[in-house]
Amino acid sequence: MALRHLALMLLTCTIWGFNFVAAKVGVRELPPLLFTGLRFGMLAIALLPFLKPARGRMRDVLVIALFNGAFHFGLMFIGIAMAAASVVAVVAQLNVPFATLLSIFFLGEVVHARRWVGIVLTFIGVTIVSFDPHVFDALTGVLFTAAAALSAAIAAVCMRSLSNVGVFQLQSWTAFITAPMLLGASLIFESGQGAAISNAQPITWAALLFTTIGASLIGHNAYYYLLQRYEVSLIAPLSLISPLLGVVFGIVMLGEHVSPRIVTGAVTAFVGVGVLAVPGRRPRTVKNTQV
Repeated sequence: MALRHLALMLLTCTIWGFNFVAAKVGVRELPPLLFTGLRFGMLAIALLPFLKPARGRMRDVLVIALFNGAFHFGLMFIGIAMAAASVVAVVAQLNVPFATLLSIFFLGEVVHARRWVGIVLTFIGVTIVSFDPHVFDALTGVLFTAAAALSAAIAAVCMRSLSNVGVFQLQSWTAFITAPMLLGASLIFESGQGAAISNAQPITWAALLFTTIGASLIGHNAYYYLLQRYEVSLIAPLSLISPLLGVVFGIVMLGEHVSPRIVTGAVTAFVGVGVLAVPGRRPRTVKNTQV
């Protein structure tokens, strides 16, 4: 890999890793559905020039936008509001084994013994983290994050058959569908939005800008830029740096609890995802969606 591309990959992973912290900071003052709805509202405005119909593929685009946007991010940010950012960074990796399992049942893909080991290790690692005494009190947040990972996995499987749709085009439809859905859900399920917006500190708005511009516009497009130039077997393992950094940033910058159990579970889960991310002789691509 060229040095400038390696630097871009490391920058992308750092942005995605720090995004767990930014999201946690943001939902401390703004309700999670409101925060995420505002994020996608801003993204929709930025991507307005790319909002064009995908001829013959609109049904697929809408399904992907629903599961990879409203469902995934709505559930994810509720999880972030309830659980530690470092824990969410670990649990979110369930999207990889979920996508692998779904590809077996719906796409007829063949998964050999090595990948089954990866699936089992990932689930064992997340289970170890979830049952740490400090994490168990926030188990509802863990469950919301796991549901978000499943939603992302469904979207990843649907993406397998999507062609002739650009990254910006797909992102624009995702934003325009997600923003009104989550803002509407916020009106129904959350309260005090006006007071939260008027009382929000500058750091909250900075966190919102970072998740929109950094994670979505810069991070995702840099990731797809690299995927167009290098094999998935190289890019996918490198992308594991982002959740690892998410765990580190959560502990160092937010002072989140760390215990031997959490460290053991995180390492086990990341090893499992690493086994899944590196294809064997016949690669099977699994897309990994970040917060």
